[in-house]
Amino acid sequence: MNLVDSSGWLEYFSDGPNADSFAKPLQDLNNLIVPTICIYEVFKVILRERSEDDALQAAALMEQGQVVDLTSEIAIQAAKISFEYKIPMADNIILTTARFYNAIVLTQDNDLEKFQDVKYISKSIKNK
Repeated sequence: MNLVDSSGWLEYFSDGPNADSFAKPLQDLNNLIVPTICIYEVFKVILRERSEDDALQAAALMEQGQVVDLTSEIAIQAAKISFEYKIPMADNIILTTARFYNAIVLTQDNDLEKFQDVKYISKSIKNK
């Protein structure tokens, strides 16, 4: 199973320099889990930077994967990770959700780089 975090979805939707790194796992819908917090984060950014229609289209694409709600069990485990590693709330929820589903997190977020169940893809800058 794969879990592409918000940074990966945004990279893919914007056709950024690392979009190809996220394309294959995002297109493998049978093995893709999507935490609701990722839908929230991506929707918010696209709403701010583009339009509500674009944000709704992005959310609809994200919902083609297996959407995972934030349960109390995931929340409690995420809080433990937050306490131990001092990483932001959304990152904890994403990492914990992946662990509940035995998934690999694909991300450009360096807060998650140190974890074994994470595939960190360093941000690149497109050549102009």
